[in-house]
Amino acid sequence: MGRVTVRRRVLRLRDGRSDYRPDTLAVEEPMEIRVGGRPLTVTMRTPGDDFDLAAGFLVSEGVVHAAEHVIGIRYCAGATADGSNTYNIVDIALAAGVAPPDASLERNFYTTSSCGLCGKASLDAVRTTAAWSVAEDGLRVVPESLSTLPERLRARQRVFDRTGGLHAAGLFTAEGELLCLREDVGRHNAVDKVIGHALRSGLLPLRGTVLMVSGRASFELVQKAVMAGVPFLAAVSAPSSLAVDLAEEAGLTLIGFLRGTSMNVYAGHGRLDQGADIARARP
Repeated sequence: MGRVTVRRRVLRLRDGRSDYRPDTLAVEEPMEIRVGGRPLTVTMRTPGDDFDLAAGFLVSEGVVHAAEHVIGIRYCAGATADGSNTYNIVDIALAAGVAPPDASLERNFYTTSSCGLCGKASLDAVRTTAAWSVAEDGLRVVPESLSTLPERLRARQRVFDRTGGLHAAGLFTAEGELLCLREDVGRHNAVDKVIGHALRSGLLPLRGTVLMVSGRASFELVQKAVMAGVPFLAAVSAPSSLAVDLAEEAGLTLIGFLRGTSMNVYAGHGRLDQGADIARARP
């Protein structure tokens, strides 16, 4: 397994004074995902929970949606010329009868840690048919429970505490109990790691759960939530217009700017258990 953090000597300037000190950085390395030995994509990620990342990526792309669809995940040995293992190539074996990824998913360039969808030909290509409908999920959440999620997410970001440079995704119950947390330099990778953990644990679909993410809510994060059966996505920053469009189309609740008791509800306000107050606020 590769290192999650590294130490680097940096010149630090503070109040007109300068000195050289060691600093801790989050590691960013490429990881190639193969399916049945065939290269599928390369993503820039923080090493750790790589099998979850690979499995979650396949869920997000609609290739698998049940634990039994994956019969094995392994690091590829002999990844370098001298035969050593870099732990940067992961191969997934699919069960008999599970169709391999469509050739259109193959990426001929690196997926950056900030944008997992770069290179998709069109929006139609990413509106993958989900195995479950989140619109039918009867989850109800009180705003008071939501208000605790950002701090609970932040409190469990151990690598962020050391580097200040990682995104996080946390899966919570309606009452605010943390079920799973993953960190990565890419917010989409952090979400895939959460989804992959759920797949490998036999927990999909993730009905009745809330996915909390650091940073903004992009179209891709909404898509990943929908593909995993998550009915409720909350972010500490803003969503994009396409994220809101997809949330409304799919019946997903989308919260942005969740900071303490303040939040914006961009889609699916019916899952907020605030009754009359919300009814009075309708335009």
